Amino acid sequence: MVNSNRVDHYSGSVHANQEHAATAPVPAPVSGVTMTSLAVHSVCLPPQKSTLQKLRHRLSEVFFPDDPLHGFKNQSRFRKLILALQFFFPIFEWAPNYSFTLLRSDVVSGLTIASLAIPQGISYAKLANLPPIIGLYSSFVPPLIYSVLGSSKHLAVGPVSIASLVMGTMLTEAIPDNQNPILYLKLAFTATFFAGVFQATLGLLRLGFVIDFLSKATLLGFMGGAAVIVSLQQLKGLLGITHFTTSMQLIPVLSSTIQHRNEWSWQTYVMGFCFLTFLLTTRHVGMRKPKLFWVSAAAPLVSVVLSTLLVTLFKSKLHGIATIGHLEKGLNPPSSNMLYFHGHFLGVALKTGIITGILSLTEGIAVGRTFASLNDYQVDGNKEMIAIGVMNMAGSCSSCYVTTGSFSRSAVNTNAGAKTVVSNIIMASTVLVTLLFLMPLFYYTPNLILAAIIITAVIGLIDYQSAIRLWKVDKLDFVACLSSFFGVLMISVPMGLAIAVGVSVFKILLHVTRPNTCVLGNIPGTQIYQNVSRYREAKRVPYFVILGIESPIYFANSTYLQERILRWIREEEEWLAVNNVSSLKCVIIDMTAVTGIDTSGLAMVKELKKMLEKRSLQLVLANPGGSVMEKLHTSNILESFGLEGLYLTVDEAVVDISSAWKA
Repeated sequence: MVNSNRVDHYSGSVHANQEHAATAPVPAPVSGVTMTSLAVHSVCLPPQKSTLQKLRHRLSEVFFPDDPLHGFKNQSRFRKLILALQFFFPIFEWAPNYSFTLLRSDVVSGLTIASLAIPQGISYAKLANLPPIIGLYSSFVPPLIYSVLGSSKHLAVGPVSIASLVMGTMLTEAIPDNQNPILYLKLAFTATFFAGVFQATLGLLRLGFVIDFLSKATLLGFMGGAAVIVSLQQLKGLLGITHFTTSMQLIPVLSSTIQHRNEWSWQTYVMGFCFLTFLLTTRHVGMRKPKLFWVSAAAPLVSVVLSTLLVTLFKSKLHGIATIGHLEKGLNPPSSNMLYFHGHFLGVALKTGIITGILSLTEGIAVGRTFASLNDYQVDGNKEMIAIGVMNMAGSCSSCYVTTGSFSRSAVNTNAGAKTVVSNIIMASTVLVTLLFLMPLFYYTPNLILAAIIITAVIGLIDYQSAIRLWKVDKLDFVACLSSFFGVLMISVPMGLAIAVGVSVFKILLHVTRPNTCVLGNIPGTQIYQNVSRYREAKRVPYFVILGIESPIYFANSTYLQERILRWIREEEEWLAVNNVSSLKCVIIDMTAVTGIDTSGLAMVKELKKMLEKRSLQLVLANPGGSVMEKLHTSNILESFGLEGLYLTVDEAVVDISSAWKA
């Protein structure tokens, strides 16, 4: 029985089915398609909205996907004030419910991460070519600020290896730290200020998606390359070399190590490699047995204490071992007067600040989200950006350099039983005591122990297992990873990062400009249409070629899609001719996966319809999305399609058109 009525695709009213001209032989009934009465459903337009409403909706989806203000609805003014304070200052949210039981856990975890933060702070400052005391300053002020503004309960804040490495590399390339240390220090503080401004701005404007351009594959290769080059740079401290290259490329570092072998100190490298073996062993124990996390957490501080004692007791025999020397006691001195906002090196400070800001922000948010998911709570990414940005801006004015959430310290913090961000306050208080009273004890601390601590910290960034998984899952991601890795090793750290980002952007453009298309067939006995090359049971429908497009149709891919569709049609006609089966009469494009279309895409659809009409082929669109349907209607393209050119599903299109042919 042939369906005598169909639903209008535009207004929903019912019209009598028009008679079909029979200028060509009428095709036989389509095999595999049930020829029964069918109500053809309408393809509705989305609810009508004004331009302002559309703009508000679009901006809301882009900048406020989590609807952060939903809790303010239907609340009194006083309650809204409380919620606003909690929103901008999370300390007002958890502080009223804080208890002695929580404090006990936070004190233990805070003291534990302090034992790790103190030696790491000194080591990472050396990694950034800054005075060691700057690392301790950076472990005092930023954690206090984060405890007021941060939303993560387990994030341990302080200097990190990647940001230290990048800052040291970029600033040293512009001005070697040993030539003008005061200017170098000014640039470091200024870069930290710009990093904080950039981070806080991203959070305030809710532009966190900007950092998503650093894909996991990109960061994996970048961190691996950086870890290798940082580890090789520490040969200076482990071998006792006095004159060493400031270059951060693989070949110059290895060449410098060999060329200055006459400077090697057997006392230095024997002690250095012994402590390095000890640190790597304790790290391995902590990884294999999480309950023994305290072993790896305490190892750096134990190493510092033991090595300092050895050098102090046997300084007459170990005179060839270089030590840290004198460190000033006291709190962070103000440094706002050292910020460098004019002059020849302003561009260097700005570039360094933005790059280190992006890297530290990426690491901090990733670490915060990781431990939040492990402990069944959520962190607000935009709040985290603001918190990290503000603490870096404040840090730049109090003799600190770039800080963020550290993965190693956060892991120790979590394993030690931290319950709230108060653990950061305890850690900062411990650093305060160190700054006020314990600084003379570091006079005889050997540089070799700092090198061993840095190597132990960064070696965990070389994740070869994840690289192998990339190769198995996505070859292009693996290429991005390798590009970043070798770019860092062979060229420079910033250039390696730029290459990796370029490969990632190229991958995005490749997916946009060359989207997937496929021929669909019917799975017998169902109304399901799937890719015939993927599902062997899917059968081509006689007289039809059904094509699926799996992307938006934009200016970047409209020409490609037109050429690819025409090629599919040509190949289908050739296949039909070779197999001596029915000729092609209709082309159906399944638009289920087409999430958007622009004016170039609309022009392509219009041009494609004209080209197919000249070849006596009917073009039919199936299941266009709301925004696509609205633009098709607004552009008046739908008028040229008529009632038999637009359907809700592929199955309805096949059955209805076949019924019309049979009639």
